[in-house]
Amino acid sequence: MRDRLLMILLLAVTVAGAIGLGTTTAEALEPVKISRDDTALDLTPTTDIYSGQGEAFQVSTAAGTDGIRRRIEVRSSSPAHQGDWAVFALANVSEEQLERVIVAPHFRLVNSGMFWPDLGSQRIIAITPSEGFALDRVPSPDADVFRITLNPGAVITFVAELSTPNLPQLYLWEPDAYKDTVNSFTLYRGIVLGISGLLAVFLTILFVVKGTSMLPAAAALAWAVLAYICVDFGFLTKLINVTSSDERIWHAGAEVALASSFVIFLFTYLNLNRWHVNLGYATFAWILGLGLLFGVAIYDPSIAAGIARLSFALTATAGIGLIIYLGFSRYDRAILLVPTWALLLVWLFGGWLAVTGQLDNDIIQPALGGGLVLIVLLIGFTVMQHAFAGGAYQQGLFSDLERQSLALTGSGDTVWDWDVARDRLLTSPDIAGLLGLQAGAMHGPARTWLSRLHPEDRDRFRATLDVLLEHRKGRLAHEFRVRAEDGHYHWLKIRARPVLGSNGEVIRCVGTIIDTTEQKNSIDRLMSDAMHDNLTGLPNREVFLDRLQAALTLAPAHVQLRPTVMAINIDRFKQVNDQLGIAAGDNLLIALTRRLRRLMKPQDTLGRLNGDQFGLILMSESDPAKVADFADAVSKAIMVPINFGNRDIVLTASIGLVSWVDQQENAASLLNDAELAMYRAKRAGGARVEPFRPAFRNGGTDRLQIETDLRRAIERQELTIAYQPIVRLEDSEIAGFEALLRWEHPRRGAISPAEFVPIAEAAGMIGQLGMYALERATQDLMEWEKATGDLPVFLSVNLSSAQLISTELCNDVRSLLSKTQCEPSRIKLELTEAVLQENPEQARLVLETLKTIGVKLALDDFGTGSSSLTYLTRLPFDTVKLDRALVQDRSDKRAVLLKSIVSMARGMDMQVIAEGIETEEDAEVLQKIGCQFGQSAHYGAPVGADSVLRLLRERFPLMKRA
Repeated sequence: MRDRLLMILLLAVTVAGAIGLGTTTAEALEPVKISRDDTALDLTPTTDIYSGQGEAFQVSTAAGTDGIRRRIEVRSSSPAHQGDWAVFALANVSEEQLERVIVAPHFRLVNSGMFWPDLGSQRIIAITPSEGFALDRVPSPDADVFRITLNPGAVITFVAELSTPNLPQLYLWEPDAYKDTVNSFTLYRGIVLGISGLLAVFLTILFVVKGTSMLPAAAALAWAVLAYICVDFGFLTKLINVTSSDERIWHAGAEVALASSFVIFLFTYLNLNRWHVNLGYATFAWILGLGLLFGVAIYDPSIAAGIARLSFALTATAGIGLIIYLGFSRYDRAILLVPTWALLLVWLFGGWLAVTGQLDNDIIQPALGGGLVLIVLLIGFTVMQHAFAGGAYQQGLFSDLERQSLALTGSGDTVWDWDVARDRLLTSPDIAGLLGLQAGAMHGPARTWLSRLHPEDRDRFRATLDVLLEHRKGRLAHEFRVRAEDGHYHWLKIRARPVLGSNGEVIRCVGTIIDTTEQKNSIDRLMSDAMHDNLTGLPNREVFLDRLQAALTLAPAHVQLRPTVMAINIDRFKQVNDQLGIAAGDNLLIALTRRLRRLMKPQDTLGRLNGDQFGLILMSESDPAKVADFADAVSKAIMVPINFGNRDIVLTASIGLVSWVDQQENAASLLNDAELAMYRAKRAGGARVEPFRPAFRNGGTDRLQIETDLRRAIERQELTIAYQPIVRLEDSEIAGFEALLRWEHPRRGAISPAEFVPIAEAAGMIGQLGMYALERATQDLMEWEKATGDLPVFLSVNLSSAQLISTELCNDVRSLLSKTQCEPSRIKLELTEAVLQENPEQARLVLETLKTIGVKLALDDFGTGSSSLTYLTRLPFDTVKLDRALVQDRSDKRAVLLKSIVSMARGMDMQVIAEGIETEEDAEVLQKIGCQFGQSAHYGAPVGADSVLRLLRERFPLMKRA
């Protein structure tokens, strides 16, 4: 009882003294138990940190073996101490005296933080135990190491005097184990340091030898990595005397140097300064800002290191974007940098896990240092590949004679000479005159051309020249649009080749420029003809439907978009053509087109659907009353008299309109509804506007049902082909067959092609229908030959206008012939004059392409049109088919006319087939005047493929049979 009272009094006196002296007290932790087998223990979780506690610090010790806790007081031993303390306790539970070392690493990347990172060097100034004297410090450049001795059963509380409030890690090591660990890391660090040093020296030597711009950037990066590793691995402290505060500055400076060198390398390697001037300014400002961080590192290393780490992350992100963009532009440097940058991203991810504390072990920091060296190694390989690539070297000095000799290797009138080293571009003679500019306006840096190039061609121009500089070989042959002084664009084709200097880099590009504006305009006109009406310049039916479908696609998402379709048909227009002529009718249509365009707004569309029918997509008005007013304005505009040939011509129009309300409706069906309303207006006498009503569809039910059944029949291949014989008139032998489509409807019976072909054209199925007929015909021909052997016959298949304007027709024919193994010369494609009139230029291009495939071409129904002779001379036809009306004509002039046509065709090396031969006398007359072939019911009605096979076996009995 007495002892307990004395202890209470002693504690009270101690507390009173602490209050009087201004000391701070704290409670000790539970002791960490140590046994003889413990090699390394992490004391960090069991250590309490007390910040800002003053120079004197009191703490209760851990309970000893007798269960008594004592109070000890520790005072700071250094004037630099800021009042930060750490307390932990150890208990030797073994029966032996234990020798251990307490280790607190100086700089630790793990959990150092992204912003304002912890760069602390010295962590512990001194350690005072609750028993005995202050611990002895073991010399170490990388950590604060203190040696302790623990007696058996001893429980000792340790108070560490901290230089900073941060103590990232505190370990208790067995001395020999700690020494072995340090030695193992020393070997690894030495290897990494040696490789890094060799890389830096090698890249520097390579820069001296080759002198290309990317080598000094790579060498600077290698030296920055070497500096970072020297500081991080503690090698710098072995070379010079570095204090603890200086070590933080060196750490921050090394990270700033590393971030700066990566920015410089990325900018220089990707050669961004050539075209991206603004990007060059931004990069220069970036590097300048990082350079200022070296000064900041002297005053506040944490801020400098944090900004450097942020810059590193931004550089990696910007590099990803640049590499992806330039990689898709086929820029070799960007593509070759992909593996390196992928490794850099992995390295950055590992570094982020480390500094945020998510990856916490002793291996991560040395591993990240080794990863940096590996990145520099890959960069070195990449740079070497560029430095030593290239062909034969040539000098960069050219005389006028040499420049002109290089220009002669291309073709054109203007020499294009780009001095890459000085970045000066010249043209001789000056191309500025062609563009209407002042003399020398297009001379100077290559980027001078960028402001004159079409916006869509600028990136391609930059990428093309960059690729040429990177490959250092090959030829440049590209076309670009350059804006002249009057605002028009000229198409220029540049042909050039690079010339290498002694260092293997491109120092010059010399070639020629050709103005290809006329050729491009011709192609554009042909493309326009394929999509627009030749007479009025309006969109044709296909383009009209395409624009209408686009409007219908957008309508559900935009309430204000409610398209209205108008079908406009000129009443009695055929009578105008009959009375005044086709030329007058064309002029009237042009005048009406101008009137209708004046009524429209930019978002509206006017198209010519066929001869005297227009289509209008009204997007500018959605209110029903305003739509009705617009339709009335259209009707009145058409009724205004047109003066032609000193006479006033008054026209009227039948207008059908329908507004979009059903989201399931497509463009074709909406236009069909408008046409139904238009036909109803025409049947009511014309000169009126008729809104569509669903009841109108009852009149077209059969047509719609036929369209649906026809689509199903094509999909199920229910249509058949009938073949009408074509015979030689001299011996009445079969020379070929014309393939005719036949459709046996399951309920309606046989439907004439004259009925379902127009429906297929209106529904957009004619191309599919035509290819179906061609495929079945070629397959049947191959089956006949398989059964009878080689046959001296050909097959004729009709083409429609929709097929002729299709850009896929030639490819489809070529693929079909290859698929069926049919000889192209055995197929004869027939076209009527009416088909050719719709788009003559497009027809010529398609027919010439078909001719190169090898198929034969026939002009059908010859002799009934007004311009057939023109088509014979301009288009590559092999055969002329005389119309039956001409053959069956019994007038006195028939023989003269037939003889003239046949003689003309034979003089042009064309075959002649006469349709509609009724008697043998007609055949003899035609044969005598030179007609080779005949086709009519007189020689046989159209029959199926099986009947043709029997007929062939009868007419050609000597053929080998299967």
